[in-house]
Amino acid sequence: MPPVSSKVLGQGLIKLISDGSVVCAEALWDHITMDDQELGFKAGDVIEVMDATNREWWWGRVADGEGWFPASFVRLRVNQDEPPDEAWRPLATKTQDGGVEVPGSKEQMRTNVIKEILSTERDYIKHLRDICEGYIRQCRKRADMFSEEQLRTIFGNIEDIYRCQKAFVRALERKFNRERPHLSELGACFLEHQADFQIYSEYCNNHPNACLELARLTKLNKYVYFFEACRLLQKMIDISLDGFLLTPVQKICKYPLQLAELLKYTPPQHRDFKDVEAALHAMKNVAQLINERKRRLENIDKIAQWQSSIEDWEGEDLLVRSSELIYAGELTRVTQPQAKSQQRMFFLFDHQLIFCKKDLLRRDMLYYKGRVDMDGLEVVDLEDGKDRELHISIKNAFRLHCSPTGESHLLCARKPEQKQRWLKALAREREQVRLDQETGFSITELQRKQAMLNANKQQATGKPKALSRPYYLARQKHLALPTSLPQQQVFVLAEPKRKQSTFWHSISRLAPFRK
Repeated sequence: MPPVSSKVLGQGLIKLISDGSVVCAEALWDHITMDDQELGFKAGDVIEVMDATNREWWWGRVADGEGWFPASFVRLRVNQDEPPDEAWRPLATKTQDGGVEVPGSKEQMRTNVIKEILSTERDYIKHLRDICEGYIRQCRKRADMFSEEQLRTIFGNIEDIYRCQKAFVRALERKFNRERPHLSELGACFLEHQADFQIYSEYCNNHPNACLELARLTKLNKYVYFFEACRLLQKMIDISLDGFLLTPVQKICKYPLQLAELLKYTPPQHRDFKDVEAALHAMKNVAQLINERKRRLENIDKIAQWQSSIEDWEGEDLLVRSSELIYAGELTRVTQPQAKSQQRMFFLFDHQLIFCKKDLLRRDMLYYKGRVDMDGLEVVDLEDGKDRELHISIKNAFRLHCSPTGESHLLCARKPEQKQRWLKALAREREQVRLDQETGFSITELQRKQAMLNANKQQATGKPKALSRPYYLARQKHLALPTSLPQQQVFVLAEPKRKQSTFWHSISRLAPFRK
């Protein structure tokens, strides 16, 4: 059976699976996981969907493995069941204007995709309105429970997203050709609003903070009752708040696949072809930026754990300025004034280069020896021969030089190819810093403190850290609300006794950084 159309999502998809049909999805991106209950796969893998009762996380199978995976990482195409053109000759039908339309032709397929885009946009607008009016408005009435800072942490800039999406869907509606939908020109709408989609970066960057804050608040049942009452009063579907807040992250990543599907059924001579092509490229860039940010934010725990494993660490934490390990390897450091040579392990992060000494007996143990501030440094490629400053013979060497201070670091690799890899890595470091400045990427104080706290706890106990699965993956059922009370009175329920959580799972120890 071919993969199902995305139109069967929801109850239709669940029914197909329960009826024994094989439902497949294609992976859009790699899903790398260290949780034994999650399913890892590569982009392009075909996954059999076995359970879709949760809208955000599905249970599936690929190769010999089974597990949870985020629904936003896969695609269920709009038109999956079309036979090859050569083997299919359906009957033609007349359109209202006297033209001829072949069911299943590219015109009809393009109509299907366009209607799907409009339908999902209308649903998304309702979803955003429910969050803003159902949750945020009610939370602002309870200053005793929520500060403005807390609301900003939980909901991010979702109100800004709501305003932008309303303007976007109005533009789509104006471009929709009701008489002949396949002639609609939607590509221009995406191009006109592509700058607005950049605000999703801020939302996605904040989303881990929202999960942490919600996890903290919902340890108190009065908040659980409050959020559930908000949902009931707004007559929203049966999904907890963390599930609702995940939707914008999923939505921005689904635009490229919708546009790819639209381009597939847009002939080159169509007036919309060039705009759809350009829009697909633009939205891929937005989605790529967001996925890269997600990867880097997930990586900060590893950086914190690596720092905690280094003996004799001095100075500020790595995460104060850095968030990415770019390259690592062994170099010879030549120091002044005696031109003394030292073998050191170097770790190049954005903004700084850390160097450590290996333990003589335990080669896996590192001792902190210093750092080099990469901002403002010049990388000088040196020729083999006699160094002018130190008057010694050098080979496979380069210098890190700071003109304002006169600070200089002479480093030598063992082989020419190792030197070239270091020079390329140093160039990547500067490019990474430039991109971060352009896109506004940074780690919040809350994220940094949480990562260091987790690392220090693990270091103190010497045991593998017990991590919870992602907060939104725990498919918690809503607490049963007393039916004898009006919904409005649920807001003031007293806090019940806290029950022990059953959603904690242990995973294997995180691997340390490798060269």
